Amino acid sequence: MVDTDAKRAAGRGLAGGIAAWILGYLVVYVLHGTNIENSLGSQILEFLTGDAVTWKLVGWLFFNAHNVTVTVPGFLGESAWNFVAQSDEAALTALFVLPPALLILAGFAAAWNAADAPTTAARNGAAVVLGYLPLSVAGAVLFTIGSEDATAGPTLVTAVLLAGAVYPLLFGAVGGLAGGHLSAD
Repeated sequence: MVDTDAKRAAGRGLAGGIAAWILGYLVVYVLHGTNIENSLGSQILEFLTGDAVTWKLVGWLFFNAHNVTVTVPGFLGESAWNFVAQSDEAALTALFVLPPALLILAGFAAAWNAADAPTTAARNGAAVVLGYLPLSVAGAVLFTIGSEDATAGPTLVTAVLLAGAVYPLLFGAVGGLAGGHLSAD
């Protein structure tokens, strides 16, 4: 019975993590994709690389919303940027709320009606890392722009550790506690 419950919780966590990551990226794309596509920076990057970059730049904002910087090469070396943190636009800085909110909801769903003890509920909620981490790793690699000589993209270690592991473990567990608590009532 315990193995079945653990497998079920892992499956819900996996599905919740995948759903939270994809939904988060899509929300950023819907809210900011057109502005990015029409920006001068995007058009220059597309000209220089010969590739469509809008979807990658949206990924940069998505990682920025997790407090992950983007490493950009320059004349004086690489620099790290967080376009969300450095913005004065409320619509852009509001993105900081998106990943925690989606992960709390995913953790809530993963633990709903599945845990008797708070520690089990938190563990079930934190299982969203099973879906969120692999997509964060893939996104950090896929959202890189450039060639072998010069690349720009999410800072890999921070993307994996912070966005891929810390965020889903922390916020998924918080959601799991809430889901486990409410389902026990």
